[in-house]
Amino acid sequence: MTGTTGKPRFARILIKLSGEALLGAADYGIDPAVIKRIAAELRDVQALGTQVAVVLGGGNIFRGAGLARAGMDRVTADQMGMLATVMNALAMQDALESLNVYARVMSAIRINEVCEDYIRRRAVRHLEKGRMVIFAAGTGNPFFTTDTAAALRAIEIEAQLLVKATKVDGIYTADPLKDPGARHYPRLTFDRVLTERLNVMDATAIVMCRDHNLPLRVFNLNAGGHLLRVAQGEDVGTLVTNE
Repeated sequence: MTGTTGKPRFARILIKLSGEALLGAADYGIDPAVIKRIAAELRDVQALGTQVAVVLGGGNIFRGAGLARAGMDRVTADQMGMLATVMNALAMQDALESLNVYARVMSAIRINEVCEDYIRRRAVRHLEKGRMVIFAAGTGNPFFTTDTAAALRAIEIEAQLLVKATKVDGIYTADPLKDPGARHYPRLTFDRVLTERLNVMDATAIVMCRDHNLPLRVFNLNAGGHLLRVAQGEDVGTLVTNE
């Protein structure tokens, strides 16, 4: 553990990481240095005493929606995307275990030779035993994003906070990487995110968080130490709630 001080603000959180977060400077696949750094930050959050669950996207390997738009059958494309998330989850499990963190991959589709099936009670038991749980294969159904899977799993395991890691420090009026005049929102309501169509997560995920009163924190994963600050309850990025 490095640089871990203070106390946890949350007993249990779920962190949503995009597949692109694992790319680093590459155009495809997983950068070993990047996944090791993220794994170290996850370890430090767990070392606070917070139970940590993770959902990974698969966009660094395969984007089902993109190929569906290009003409591939949508169900087939989404199933391929689910398998990409399993690959990322296994890579994250390996990175965590190299840092002496016990981790379990639980898949929404049956792939027993490489990971466990997702069973809610078993997932909660893993967390209670101090294991980090990585949820793979989305919801197991086509037409649903990993954002929706993250919201669903967070609600199911009764997480106190859903954390969305992005490339920018929160939610803006526009993409700050393209529009220098974009304004940052330190705090928002779910209804406003939906009304103004702020594309931080898909609408289904936002509605689920709203209806189950699950706070959402959006922050910049590339800023070292910010994930730990989020776990300690600091005001990092943008907080989205019902109020």
